[in-house]
Amino acid sequence: MTSLGTLVRLRAVHRRLQSLIEPLDDEAYRRQFHPDLSPLGWHLGHCAFVENYWLHERIQGDDRRTADLHDYYIPWRSPKAERGGRLPSKEQLLAQVAQDSDENLLLLSGTGGTLRHDPLLENEYIEHFLIQHHGMHVETMLMVLTQRAITRHRGDYLAGRRLLARAPVSALRHLSAGEYGVGGEAPAAFDNELPAGRVRMAAFRIAREPVSNAEYLAFIEAGGYDEPAHWSEAGWQWREANGITHPDHWRQDARGWWYGIGVDGPQDLDPAAPVMGLSHHEASAFAAWAGARLPHEHEWEIACRLNLLDGTGHVWEWCANTFFPYEGYRPFPYDEYSRRWFDGRHYSLRGGSLYTRRDLRRATFRNFHEADKRHVFAGLRLAF
Repeated sequence: MTSLGTLVRLRAVHRRLQSLIEPLDDEAYRRQFHPDLSPLGWHLGHCAFVENYWLHERIQGDDRRTADLHDYYIPWRSPKAERGGRLPSKEQLLAQVAQDSDENLLLLSGTGGTLRHDPLLENEYIEHFLIQHHGMHVETMLMVLTQRAITRHRGDYLAGRRLLARAPVSALRHLSAGEYGVGGEAPAAFDNELPAGRVRMAAFRIAREPVSNAEYLAFIEAGGYDEPAHWSEAGWQWREANGITHPDHWRQDARGWWYGIGVDGPQDLDPAAPVMGLSHHEASAFAAWAGARLPHEHEWEIACRLNLLDGTGHVWEWCANTFFPYEGYRPFPYDEYSRRWFDGRHYSLRGGSLYTRRDLRRATFRNFHEADKRHVFAGLRLAF
């Protein structure tokens, strides 16, 4: 039987998922606002499918809720561009998801049937997995809503104050060479955080704060987007091919003043707030311009665990390395969860954004995206 605290957390994320769908009209519910992001309605249905798959099909051996949905809700079987047209009506999906959520909570509480004994239920592993899985989709849905706001914006906003550039002069934390612990702990940790172990690191310095909006503007005004020397070969080709000249959600008003577009529409940019809306290419180019580099994710984790980093949890922070398996890695609860992304093209991110749920805010959690993705709520921190 699942503890009350865990049931409350699962119920909260159920409600949050549904609340992001309820205000939408049919067009917004089905529309794909960005080529890398699914329609909002698909995310809700996918979360319900995943929960039903593990609790009913996998543990109970009952696939009545899921058998006909594998080809639609398993991501690599369903092209994003085709997902919106295949959704049921918003009202139908909301009603079905609400019913399934209620029944699943009763099942986990022990008052709505009996769950078969399964290793997935030990230490509430599958409950933690589902809460975190759903929480990641909540954040992705907020990315979709940000792209929706960008699409709807008419360019008529006037910034309330002018963003002024500031040279990157972050205070640094110094760490000595040595052996440090990295990795997560069961049952909350995902398979890519395990097994925990020790790594030997050379001495390094890392910025106390992530790079701010004002500091990033200094890069723009210094011509950073026009100087190939700051960019990797792949990054410069990407910048040239796509005409990238500023963070994803930054715009200029009629006076040339910069402002941002968020989930709720246009807004002034706080000069001290961490910059976000950057690809790995842009983050790397800024670091090179500043005479620094991006940290390896182990450097980031070590400094975070030692409470040396300020400003974590505001933006995901790009790391220098590609996503890789730890020594002794074993896939769980299924082979494709992490293994398919150890492809040399996905880069690690650490820290979490303002939209990341508390269940995912830990020093060991590993996010990952390809180098060109800038719809993510991602920025950077400098290392030396």
